[in-house]
Amino acid sequence: MHRNARQQKILEIIATKEIDTQEELCSELNKLNFNVTQATISRDIKDLKLYKVSGTHKKYKYACLDNDDDAVSGRMKNLFRECVQTVHYANNIIVIKTMRGNGATAGTFVDSLQIKEIIGSVAGDDTLLIVVDSNDNTPRIADRLREYIV
Repeated sequence: MHRNARQQKILEIIATKEIDTQEELCSELNKLNFNVTQATISRDIKDLKLYKVSGTHKKYKYACLDNDDDAVSGRMKNLFRECVQTVHYANNIIVIKTMRGNGATAGTFVDSLQIKEIIGSVAGDDTLLIVVDSNDNTPRIADRLREYIV
C-alpha cells in the first residue's frame, strides 16, 4: 500500500485507539493488511509529527497536533495549557513543570512559537528546560509562556 494511504490509516487508528508503542501501531496496521515494519512506522511518526501525550487507559498514547495555517494551532495551545503546571525562571533559564509524560509536548509547543531569544530547550518526562539568550529577555519570555496557560 502507498505511503499516503498508510499514513492516513495511522491517523485514523490513533484517533480511535490509545496506541502507546511503535510495535502496537505496526501490529494494528498489519491487521489491516498494511505490511509494515517498525522502521517504516518510525519514519511515518516523524513525517506526521506525532507526539506522545498522557493516555486515559494507557500511560501514553500517540497524538497528532493540528497542521493548520497558523504556526501554533488551537489544539497545541490547548495541550500546552492542560499539561503545564508552572513556569519559573532564574537568570537565563526557564523551567516549565508539566504533568507526567508531557515535557516533550510542552517542548513541541514552545519550539513552534519560534521565539528568536530562545537558544534551545531540553525536555524530560515532566520538565522542559529552556535556555534564553540573555538574563534581560528571560522575564518577558516567561511571561509570554504564562499567557498560554491562563
